[in-house]
Amino acid sequence: MTLPRDYRGQTCALARSMEIVGERWTLLILRDAFYGVRRFGEFAAHLGVPRAVLTDRLATLTEAGVLGRRPGEGTGRREVYGLTPKGVGLWPAVRALTVWGEEFYAAEGGPRRVFLHAADAAPVAPDGLCTGCGAAVPVEDLLVAPGPGLAPAAPDDDPVTAALARPHRLLTPLLPTAPSGRSTKGSP
Repeated sequence: MTLPRDYRGQTCALARSMEIVGERWTLLILRDAFYGVRRFGEFAAHLGVPRAVLTDRLATLTEAGVLGRRPGEGTGRREVYGLTPKGVGLWPAVRALTVWGEEFYAAEGGPRRVFLHAADAAPVAPDGLCTGCGAAVPVEDLLVAPGPGLAPAAPDDDPVTAALARPHRLLTPLLPTAPSGRSTKGSP
């Protein structure tokens, strides 16, 4: 039996939020959107999510106004997804869950990814403050960088994993154009 998407009888804001972001894979899709993943094939290859599930989750996020969808550059019918202001507003929740996971389910060797303040390259504390200058760092001023727990690059890494092996500013396209000579698993 398939579970319903809504929380009938629940009228609180958390229940309404969970109707949008509470399904399996949705928060990982959002995390990747913050990292700069934009294309269906890139989400599919990086996450290993079944295509039908990814299609459903992207549709839900788009219909809710969390993601925007527009035609990609170049030929073909490929579209790109990007976070809307409503979607960017989810950063504190995504960051808080990441911090919680690092505290209670840390990868061997330390965090796989760390967040740095783009202005001074200092680490950002769990509360979102720069440890160098003390400023509250907005999501657009964050760099995601490899952490000590990130496994070494492998030749068969998908393009997203390979790109995330270098520091990258959040919300900017991770792969500005389709990777040349290398297909993404699951790309149309």
